[in-house]
Amino acid sequence: MSLADHLATGTTTVCRAWALTRRDGLVLGFTDHDRNLNFEGVDFQASSGMTARAVEQTTGLSVDNSEALGALSDVSIRETDVTAGHFDGAAVRSWLVNWKNVDERRLVFQGSLGEIERQGTLFRAELRGLAELLNQPQGRVYQRPCSAVLGDGQCGFDTLAEGFSAEADVTSISAGADLLLPALPSFADGWFTKGRLTVINGAAAGAVEVIKRDRSFGGQRQIELWSVLSAGFAPGDRVRLEAGCDKSTEACRGKFDNFLNFRGFPDIPGEDWLVSYPVQNGTNDGGSLRR
Repeated sequence: MSLADHLATGTTTVCRAWALTRRDGLVLGFTDHDRNLNFEGVDFQASSGMTARAVEQTTGLSVDNSEALGALSDVSIRETDVTAGHFDGAAVRSWLVNWKNVDERRLVFQGSLGEIERQGTLFRAELRGLAELLNQPQGRVYQRPCSAVLGDGQCGFDTLAEGFSAEADVTSISAGADLLLPALPSFADGWFTKGRLTVINGAAAGAVEVIKRDRSFGGQRQIELWSVLSAGFAPGDRVRLEAGCDKSTEACRGKFDNFLNFRGFPDIPGEDWLVSYPVQNGTNDGGSLRR
């Protein structure tokens, strides 16, 4: 008997189950039934404390959406993994399944995790359907700043090259986002601004955050992050700093000597040319604006 036949009986034994596949390949299964289920090679845990709201689905290309709610658990979903970004963009599949016969099931949602919001010891995760990909920009954007991310395939620069990265042990942490490190005299103030900080060891190993400000302070190096790092990050943990890029032609050419890979359009006219008009004095030959 199919799931449709089972639902048609009017007396049903159905529940919901969903599988979450992280980018590192780890697969986690959850169900709102009171017993564990197993199908498609996934163990769906009933003791996860995770639930999901009804999926909103429409015809056409509009985005399906829903929410997953749950408690941060050391067994399945750890707080350190969430704050470290291990669940960002994780693939999600959801089924309606007859728990008496798991062969009678139907896939009702497929997509990925969107924004994850912390609420004390709980979390709320947005579920985004496959049509969400159609909302992503396609092709290149004509803009003056570089559109590449420092160190990615388009940029091609090795951020771990000598002189562009440094490792140090954290001396102290204030408010979770203000760090003090040894002086690092080989690097000028601001060298790591807009760069990346990666935690190498400790409970928060693997966590990555963008550097908001980098300066020397009281014989030490002060690093301010854009947001608080994951729980477990503590003084004594070793971190790696990578040089920052403001995506300008000056930084690409002067700081990184990588202008051949610059992905911006520095000579594109600005909006002032939309209201410009000919004048008797000055040059109006349509030549380069960069003299």
